[in-house]
Amino acid sequence: MEKYKRIFVVVMDSLGVGAMEDSPEFGDVDVNTLGHISQSVESLEIPNLQKLGMANLCPLKQVEAAEKPLAYYARLNERSKGKDTMTGHWEMMGLEVKKPFMTFTETGFPPELIRELEERTGHKVIGNKSASGTEILDELAEEEIATGHMIVYTSADSVLQICGNEETFGLDELYRCCEIARDITMKDEWKVGRVIARPYVGRKKGEFKRTSNRHDYALKPFGKTALDALKAAGLDVISIGKIKDIFDGEGITKALKSKSSVHGMEQTIETAKEDFHGLCFVNLVDFDALWGHRRDPEGYAREIEKFDKNLGVLMDTLKDDDLLIITADHGNDPTYTGTDHTREQVPFLAWSPSMKGSGELPEEDTFAVIGATVADNFGVEMPEGTIGTSILEKLN
Repeated sequence: MEKYKRIFVVVMDSLGVGAMEDSPEFGDVDVNTLGHISQSVESLEIPNLQKLGMANLCPLKQVEAAEKPLAYYARLNERSKGKDTMTGHWEMMGLEVKKPFMTFTETGFPPELIRELEERTGHKVIGNKSASGTEILDELAEEEIATGHMIVYTSADSVLQICGNEETFGLDELYRCCEIARDITMKDEWKVGRVIARPYVGRKKGEFKRTSNRHDYALKPFGKTALDALKAAGLDVISIGKIKDIFDGEGITKALKSKSSVHGMEQTIETAKEDFHGLCFVNLVDFDALWGHRRDPEGYAREIEKFDKNLGVLMDTLKDDDLLIITADHGNDPTYTGTDHTREQVPFLAWSPSMKGSGELPEEDTFAVIGATVADNFGVEMPEGTIGTSILEKLN
């Protein structure tokens, strides 16, 4: 018998709640995304997260721990070797990533990779460094428009990004070049998680704007995940935000693209009003992309508050046979040095309007308890080779 007809897994992208034991091996010492945000800002109003038990997981300056939290809560450790988006999400759904995806944050891409990319696309590469998407356009877009050169850059993530002006470079040409880059970066020594087409409009510095025609060329998961098992069993697997890109469409039955994290929560609320049977898997990326990487604790705090307001609406919308799980995929402490993700434990909050119990659960050694719990609820076997053990029986 199914316990829940619908499960909503909402990923607050990068909202870590403290260092893991092995965090120093990843260059991360005393990191705590949520805790340090709280210490850095004057106010943090999150009544719904507070009621669920978020402040019981991570002590917060402005928010008291709930005496009787509504949710079951736990800290999850990452078993995979990494601290990036794909690693975290793939592990949630049962895959242990034993070899981290390549990053080129400090050095840019190797000359051999750039040479092959230039030869095969016919465009000279400019940029080739780690930068924010807005800064690289202000620096190099006028040159790209004038010369037909191609802006290539990376970030703290395992990505190769290519910018193209929609009017002068053209979307079709941008996508063609990205497909070539994806083929080149399938080599083990250059294997990035995603190649991203970053189209923009505008003709001069200060006027450039990225458009919604972004396209991600992700690696396919190296094995079957909980998503594949759910889909094969005839269940709905609805993705909101960049979930579809992260899994390269594998195991997804319906996908909604989000313009922002606020929009993603609005889409989740609307989806909760519809009739479906299965999983709604949501990624809210702005915490990470707009505030974590840019080392802006104030902006991050305000984004959490916006989330909390919509969380209240979502909780009011959910039915007795719905389960809500709130988690994260890694940390990105905005008070830490550099611009990289941080290796951290992530929160696990599980709540349903029908729950009679609540409180702290034991710390888990993998994010994969999430996928295993979802599969268990629907009576679906996890694919061979996956990790994770269900904790469904603890959620009463």
